[in-house]
Amino acid sequence: MTPLINRELGLLEFNARVLAQAAAPETPLLERLRFLCIVSSNLDEFFEIRVSGLREHLDVVAPDGHTLHQTYDLVNQRVRKIIGQQYDMLQNQIMPALAAEGIFFHMADTWNPVQREWAREFFQKELVPILTPIALDPAHPFPRVLNKSLNFAVSLSGRDAFGREAELAIVQAPRVLPRVVQMPEDISGYPHGLVLLSSFMQGFVGELFPALHVHGCHQFRVTRNSDLFVLEDEITDLRAALQGELPTRHLGDAVRLEVAADMPPALAKRLIKECGVNERDCYRVNGPVNLVRLMQIPDMVDCPALKFPLHVPALPPQLSKKENVFDAIAERDILLHHPYESFNPVLELLQQAAADPEVLAIKQTVYRTGNQSPVMEALIQAARNGKEVTVVVELLARFDEETNINWAARLEEVGAHVVYGVVGHKCHAKMLLVVRSESYVKSPKGKQQTRIRRYTHLGTGNYHPRTARLYTDFGLLTADEKICEDVHHVFQLLTGTGEQIKLHHLWQSPFTMHSNLVAYIRAEAKAAKAGRPARIIAKMNALLEPTVIDELYKASQAGVKINLIIRGVCALKPGVTGLSENIQVRSIIGRFLEHHRIYYFLSGGEETLYLSSADWMDRNLFRRVEVAFPVNDKALKARVIREGLQMHLRDNASAWIMQPDGKYVQKHSRSKTAHISQLELIEKFA
Repeated sequence: MTPLINRELGLLEFNARVLAQAAAPETPLLERLRFLCIVSSNLDEFFEIRVSGLREHLDVVAPDGHTLHQTYDLVNQRVRKIIGQQYDMLQNQIMPALAAEGIFFHMADTWNPVQREWAREFFQKELVPILTPIALDPAHPFPRVLNKSLNFAVSLSGRDAFGREAELAIVQAPRVLPRVVQMPEDISGYPHGLVLLSSFMQGFVGELFPALHVHGCHQFRVTRNSDLFVLEDEITDLRAALQGELPTRHLGDAVRLEVAADMPPALAKRLIKECGVNERDCYRVNGPVNLVRLMQIPDMVDCPALKFPLHVPALPPQLSKKENVFDAIAERDILLHHPYESFNPVLELLQQAAADPEVLAIKQTVYRTGNQSPVMEALIQAARNGKEVTVVVELLARFDEETNINWAARLEEVGAHVVYGVVGHKCHAKMLLVVRSESYVKSPKGKQQTRIRRYTHLGTGNYHPRTARLYTDFGLLTADEKICEDVHHVFQLLTGTGEQIKLHHLWQSPFTMHSNLVAYIRAEAKAAKAGRPARIIAKMNALLEPTVIDELYKASQAGVKINLIIRGVCALKPGVTGLSENIQVRSIIGRFLEHHRIYYFLSGGEETLYLSSADWMDRNLFRRVEVAFPVNDKALKARVIREGLQMHLRDNASAWIMQPDGKYVQKHSRSKTAHISQLELIEKFA
């Protein structure tokens, strides 16, 4: 059996590295809070998807040799450690440091009379009209609280107007209510006084239960299984099936219960029973049960000195010299490195294509775009302008299903062709193709003629302008005839039917990508065995596919030097004598989310280089439609190697080095010069 690191524990190790960013004193204070919230958001999804899957198959043996029961116990222990560190950091480091900077959390037990009166007025005017207290009795059973919603268990005594004995009530906080409210500065005494929704509840919950005695008001939160259950081989309309399934997502089986640390044991036990979980699924937290909602604070507070310096993405010189984006692309391939360079050229390509009378057709894949998307608006405008618009919308993009359904409906309203890819294979490829009928003068007679020319954008990241400012990705704008023809054929397979078409340059999952990766890894191993130089460098989000890992082990044993830059989970064990001593795995954690996928093979000095949307995971290589594309321009290829690989391999401050047991050690420079890849790239493109 190929030696592997456990996937779930690998994901938790990634979150431990993110948490270290929140602990780092050199990270700006409000960004430390943001990283803390990111960990909570990641853990939410981890429980909704990964832990819910574990619970359903606890007796199965995982690829790493553990039974899922053992994995579940190890996950439980690791999560508790992370959560303990997280709340200790919040209460004892970040909140005191914020207070020193004039950002103060007013808890209910700290209010002075003036503050209490302001809080009571806010509670009565803004909260009471929306809150619905539910007293538990035979006519009011325990409510099925929504996934990740904020709730309060209120202990009561006394008799109500009907003579009923009061004991316990549940108050659910609707999602429309603000979780953080700013107190006026003249009342707060601080430039930025903040009040949590839980503080309003703890201060005035008794006003929801007139004449009854309130003995306690305790926060709790339930995380539920959020994986949608859609039998793809038994449905005739994927969109209709999803629309029927989405409303139930918030009501799946409970997988985690979070309660306030001061909740009485008897009440916690009652909630455990009512939610259908057990003791080990209950997590006591010393602070707000939903830290994700604190993510809004850095945006609420105008303190630039406590945030990362503003970075304005650069525009490639080649584009700034041309008014028409098509002329610029036709002249030479253009490489975009986000977020250091702007995403606007992609928007400009779409917007010009929508308005250009020479453009005949636009084809695009859509995975994640956001609720408000200039990309989608441009496609809608193109359809209104009479262009042939075809959009492959991936309806099963996790947690973006509803957004994508809404965009699909809007596109269909204006006459665009909307398809949902291939049943059983998520379309994760990032492709945009523009078909143009161009006029030109054919010498020597000077007669004007027309020709069909295609332009394409291929990327490693989503068509999402907001995440393009937060995620590191490469995009390629090209009019290369063979690459454009390859993209055309991939769209043909996605929208139509027929046999697989042999592509010139692109690798495509689920057909050729896995076999090509294996072939290139084996070629490097063969070169090393023959005494020739051999090298593999790969950068991605995750490495899990066992066959690829096994081939990397064999290449290492053959003498190939292998550098892997894996942001998240990596199942490969590096540095094991006799197995992987020639493999180093590093993870870069910084201001931006490392997101590009780059595959580099020395190839006897030819340097094969591919960019892709695909991680080396089973799902990406076998159950998704993905593409990997070459960078043929020598100067651009050199840029990708330098900016996407070498600078990260030189990083001696924000890099974490993976150990054979799956743990990570942060790299600290022994030299006087600290190389932080993201900062160096910001400076390069400033």
